[in-house]
Parts: sequence; C-alpha cells; structure tokens
Amino acid sequence: MQPEHPKTMCTAPDGPSLFAPPGVAPPAGSLHHQSLVMRAVGTPFVADLLLAVERQLDKAPRSAAVIRAWGGDPASSAVAMRINAALHALARRGDVPLLSALYAGEHRRFDEAVALALVGHDDVLLEWLHRVPQTNEIGRAAALHAGLMVLARDHGHAFELLEIGASAGLNLNIARYTYDLGGVPAGMTGSAVRIAPRWRGPPPPDAPVTVRAARGVDLDPLDVNDPAACERLASFIFADQPDRQRRLDGALTIARQHPPRVDKGDAASWLGVRLAEPMTDGRHRVVLHSMVMQYLGTQGRDAIEAMLAQAGRAATDRRPLACIGFEWDRGRTRVELRLRTWPGGEDRVIAHCHPYGAWIEWQGA
Repeated sequence: MQPEHPKTMCTAPDGPSLFAPPGVAPPAGSLHHQSLVMRAVGTPFVADLLLAVERQLDKAPRSAAVIRAWGGDPASSAVAMRINAALHALARRGDVPLLSALYAGEHRRFDEAVALALVGHDDVLLEWLHRVPQTNEIGRAAALHAGLMVLARDHGHAFELLEIGASAGLNLNIARYTYDLGGVPAGMTGSAVRIAPRWRGPPPPDAPVTVRAARGVDLDPLDVNDPAACERLASFIFADQPDRQRRLDGALTIARQHPPRVDKGDAASWLGVRLAEPMTDGRHRVVLHSMVMQYLGTQGRDAIEAMLAQAGRAATDRRPLACIGFEWDRGRTRVELRLRTWPGGEDRVIAHCHPYGAWIEWQGA
C-alpha cells in the first residue's frame, strides 16, 4: 500500500529546504530526486549510489520495471532505502567484491560496481523491493523519550507503552538507553547505547521516565536472536553513518538480555484489542509510532485514528492516554514529533526532527 503524499522534502534544523528550488529539482518519483533526499539527510554515499543505479538500472530489467511502474509516491514507500539495503546486503555478503569494496570506502567506481551487482542479482533487488523496510532506527528513541519526559512532568505516572510497527522491538527498550537531550541527561546511566542528538531550542523537561510495561506489533517481527534478521537490520544502515551501526549493535545486545515483546499482526487490529483492555489507576498508556504510518495506507491510518479517539473518550486523569508519533508531516516537508493527550484530545507538535534522529529542534511543550 502506497500513501498519497505528493512530494518528499527535508528541512534543516533552522528551517530552509535543503533541496534545489521548485522548477530546478528533478521529478519527485525519480531516483535522481531520491538521491537529493539522501544527500539532504546526510548520506552522500547513498545519494551517489542511487544516481549510479539510475544510470545502470536496465542491467536489472525486472527490477527496473517494478521501480518505473511504482504506484503512489516512491519516496513515501522508501524505494531508495529498499534499493540501498539490497545492494548493502550483497556487499556485506561479499557476493560482488567490487561492490563490497565500494561500501568499504576503498574506491568510488560507483557505476562499475553497481552494474556488476545489477547484472548478476536482479532477483535479490526484486526481493528487497517487495518487502517493507525495517530500519528499527534507535536514534529516533531520543525524540520519543523526550515526549515521555513531557508526559512525566505533566502527570507523574509510570508508563505502559504500545508500539505499532515495532520491527524487532528495539525502541521498546527505550528506558534502557542513555540520552543527552539538549544537555539534560536521561534514561539509564551506563547503557551500552548512548544517544545524543544535536539539539536546537530549549531543553526538554528534566523529568524521570519509568516504564512498567512495553509491547509492540509488526506484520513481520524480526527476532534479535536470528542472525539473518539482524543482518537485515544492518543492511538498512547507511555505509557512511557508522554511529548508527554502533547503536544498532548495542541495542541488539540489550534486546538479547531484555527481550522485547513484539506480536505478529496487523497494527489496527492489534491496537484495537490493546486499547480495549482495562487501564490501571496511576498508569499512563502511551501509543508510540515512528516512520510507520506512511506504510499503512488511508484505511489503516483512519482505523487507528478512530480507535485512539474512542479510547481517548474513556481516558481520565487517573488513567490517561497519549500518542507520540515521529512521522513526516502531510506535505513531507519535515518530520514532526507530535504529542496527543487524553482526556481532552490536545494535539501539538513538540519538535521537528531529522528523519533518523540526528538532530532535534525542540518547540517547547
């Protein structure tokens, strides 16, 4: 299912678009355009890789046909991420030595390496194109945790977390990571995972976060004890962002020690069951989602909104409900950290963020 967002943009922390002005940029559905997106979010390697794929695409005719006939918006469906992950997987396996050397930074012969990969592995690229990306990006946990700090300040309750699109469940261990959020230390001291995004604006409230329960759902949960699943997660890391790989390795180690609870199922159906379960006095139920709503389609998103509204009507001061979302805005111009709270149904954007959590521009809460 491809959502119907018309374009993809990215905004720097201080506001202006990082792309060429309208009328100069290439068509939004092209790999050239998606390479601009990758350059804007800080991965010039993937930007150059996508340009080489665009030039060499006919070397993989079946994949080329799928990419050129992609329905909806290829940016919303993260086609660029699927392509990079497929090639990264090949490089990590050593199936195309010249491609492995390219990803290792040993040369910059993009076209030659990509052509060899596409000629010999059209089937691999096709397989990755047909699977929804699962980055399970740990860097986004900083923004989600900052949202929990706002709720902790306002209510003082312990949390029960429900995450849709949880993948391997790494962000369900959100309370087990160490954070530096605009100079405010948070999370678990001495964790194997430390997340310190570049911060702009006032700091978040210095309020301790206590998580009593955490549970998630995914259509295809990844098992942190399965080497193939972990390799899949690693393939989505950009080769020129080694800090993300180190965070992933640390989060996987923690997840093996403290296994996240992730159910297999449809997000809307699962959430309906969870929200119907009785709430506990003094416990704050929070629905979390990060970069997943774009994959659900209009029907799925509408169903979730209806469930949240219904559950919100039953919320009380002793049994509050909240939703923290880390998603592109409707025009895909920037990523919003949005906090909704019940009773009352207040809806506010509390931060603008880098898509992978590299920086946070706090709006105040």
